[in-house]
Amino acid sequence: MTPAERSRAELREHLIRRRLAGPDTPTPRQKNLRSYRLFGQGDPAALMGLDPEGRWGAGAVLELMAERCGVHPGSGYGSGPDTIDPDRTLDALDRLAGLVRRTARRRGTVLAGTGHPTQLTAFHTALAQALEAAGCTLLTPARGARFREPTPDGNRACVLDYLGPVAVVRSLDGGSAKPGRTSPGTLLHTHSAQPVRLALAALAQAGEPLPDLLLGDHGWLCGAGRLGVPAGGLADSNDPAPFVGEAEGTVAVAVPVDDGAYPQCYKPLSDYVLQRADLAPYKD
Repeated sequence: MTPAERSRAELREHLIRRRLAGPDTPTPRQKNLRSYRLFGQGDPAALMGLDPEGRWGAGAVLELMAERCGVHPGSGYGSGPDTIDPDRTLDALDRLAGLVRRTARRRGTVLAGTGHPTQLTAFHTALAQALEAAGCTLLTPARGARFREPTPDGNRACVLDYLGPVAVVRSLDGGSAKPGRTSPGTLLHTHSAQPVRLALAALAQAGEPLPDLLLGDHGWLCGAGRLGVPAGGLADSNDPAPFVGEAEGTVAVAVPVDDGAYPQCYKPLSDYVLQRADLAPYKD
């Protein structure tokens, strides 16, 4: 077995053991189906800033997610565990590595941001820092920009911040219209594309071109891809927007994987991407 084959086999085992992919991922079937229905109905949180070109009813979304993620294809299967095919995850990580490799070779500009700050920041940081070491320029525009984000409980006041090279969103007023939910400064989970729009608008106002690569998830992927930025990152089986974007050519790479695990669970994934991108050595 070659080092590359061994690395892939080891990561496949890790994905299943940590339930990042495999036959029993943490996101239940009923949650997946609900998200597919909401996407088909044009729910803003489900769209994540995407403006689909085609007609995507719940059935079409399910068909796509079965193809891209490996979820159960049957519309009659309505509850219970659902699946992410680990081989589809690995194949998508290979495509993400290709995107990273091409950016490194051209010493391009990179913007990274996450709507999952407590889970995925370290994953994006590892890729961004490796790209910087390879000669790329990391961008951190619109730091401190304030905006209001709609939520089911009302608008919440937010601010764009950075954890190292990775953009995140923090609460300014408790995180929702209902007091006591979070404290000011709390890192927020968000599907919104507003943060990436603010970041890209700040670059434009400064006379700077769009980034050569966006590393992200949720609205960062969809919002950047919609504006023409090559975008790649992780997406869960209950988040169809990045996969629809990938199918329509808006998002460059959407990697199917559970996005709610402990941060350290994603280190083998970033190690794998960097190895495949020729930015890190294979382990003996």
